[in-house]
Amino acid sequence: MSISAAQVKELRDLTGAGMMDCKTALGETNGDMDAAVDWLRKKGISKADKKAGRTAAEGLVGVDAGLREAAVVEVNSETDFVARNEAFQAIVSNVAKVALAHDGDHDKSMAAPYPHSGKTVSDTIKDAIATIGENMSFRRSAKLSVPAGAVATYVHNSVADNLGKLGVLVAIETTGDAAKAGAFARQVAMHVAATNPLALNESEVDAAAVEREKAIFSDQARASGKPENIIEKMVEGRLRKFYEEVVLLKQAFVMNPDLTVEKALKEAEKEIGAPAKITGFVRFALGEGIEKEASDFAAEVAAAAKS
Repeated sequence: MSISAAQVKELRDLTGAGMMDCKTALGETNGDMDAAVDWLRKKGISKADKKAGRTAAEGLVGVDAGLREAAVVEVNSETDFVARNEAFQAIVSNVAKVALAHDGDHDKSMAAPYPHSGKTVSDTIKDAIATIGENMSFRRSAKLSVPAGAVATYVHNSVADNLGKLGVLVAIETTGDAAKAGAFARQVAMHVAATNPLALNESEVDAAAVEREKAIFSDQARASGKPENIIEKMVEGRLRKFYEEVVLLKQAFVMNPDLTVEKALKEAEKEIGAPAKITGFVRFALGEGIEKEASDFAAEVAAAAKS
């Protein structure tokens, strides 16, 4: 019998299973929705939607690079144990490849074909949830590219090639030696991994964050009883210090703290053989911003013992 797209969608909404699995289930059960749900349950596929409610804050960050371009992705799992699973690692590597091919756009990458498969990235991850037995999510992605120059990648706490707990991209635009530009960009990527800057330059720092710092500095200065004209100068000085701490180009370069990153770039131009400009950076740290569920291990063991 013919299975409609609407039936497939309904079954997918009910079970969280992949589209192809839903279509197969409906075909096997002659379109009977309840029987199709049972069929998926017996296969262990419909477990995915139940697991999808659990916090996934572990996993891996992956990078993939091409000619003058690179992408970084974060794919989460519930436990670090799964991050050491070769099947999961393959998924993260392939998702990074897909993100690179789709301009780092998360939604486009989710809907794109998964390599060497008739399924989308989204459906592949749904299937993996059922197979591996943990909730997973393709959380985010980004890409940097330059018309000339290099985009370097760096992965910290790596567990396999281009996979780890923290991934950084740094783009340098130049008409000079691309290999030497790439080598310097990689040093900057390592610097970004260590210092976690908020922005590339002063103009890109969030205005609300600047105003908040100004307010704090002003209150601290007034508490000292200084006159307003002195307070203004004190605030300006503290704000300069703030920028030196959070702006990449103003930070002391980890590889040579006597230079700022901006000055180190000027020095690197001598090797590169042409003017160079850092046009962007991306830093993904695994699980940042995810609120992990607090668990009472003793209570969990007690509950398991009762069941």
